[in-house]
Amino acid sequence: MSQAPTSDLAAANDAAMAMFTRLDPKAIALLLDVDGTIIDLGPTPHEVHVSDALCRSLARLFDLTGGALALVSGRPIVDLDRLFSPLKLPVVGGHGAETRLGDEHISMKPLPEELRRQLASATSIDSRIVIEDKGYSLALHYRNAPQREEALRRHIAAACAAFPGEAIEVLPGKAMFEVKRPGVSKGEAVRALMTHAPFSGRSPVFIGDDVTDESVFALLPELGGTGFSVHRHFAGVSGIFRSPEQVRRALQTLAGQ
Repeated sequence: MSQAPTSDLAAANDAAMAMFTRLDPKAIALLLDVDGTIIDLGPTPHEVHVSDALCRSLARLFDLTGGALALVSGRPIVDLDRLFSPLKLPVVGGHGAETRLGDEHISMKPLPEELRRQLASATSIDSRIVIEDKGYSLALHYRNAPQREEALRRHIAAACAAFPGEAIEVLPGKAMFEVKRPGVSKGEAVRALMTHAPFSGRSPVFIGDDVTDESVFALLPELGGTGFSVHRHFAGVSGIFRSPEQVRRALQTLAGQ
């Protein structure tokens, strides 16, 4: 992963826009990361905006793809349903810890309550650290306190060390750390999703923006898919959008709106 030079972003965005909007919705499975990809990052996970226009585009594309459209996010499914209401789309949530397809909802077992409590005490380091407890994982966001990154890293290591019998890993992201079960990833969840109708037999098209999306980008060649990133280059992507606003424009165009 590397930052795309600012001077190249406009040209890269135009190329990505042209490639993406030529796709045939009847032949693809559209997989979309959320924060930093189709919506702009907010000061905290709770301070974000999903526009009516975006919801209309997603609803139209859900119909055009025959239902082969899924959100692939670090957020829990209940949070995504709230943000995108009244839409209730297929979802990979929690970086792969939970998946909903139709009426089936599969979720990993929760982390120990005491571990989550110790992790959440990171707010004593700095009150601007935001805790997002998903049960099966816990995310610690330090976007509003970037100078606390190393202190937060040490706090997480100490809390996890107190539970040597638990299988745990730490997933870094944009100004956040997520403590979760090992072997859980967006890539593995997408692999499973693509074996089910209406996704199976289609070419997956994924848009993401963060290191947490790398497992999906790495999987796409195996599935005959195509990847697009936002603002940064990742290995194997076919195009780079300049911003979430440009992704929303591309979705609107593909939806014929």
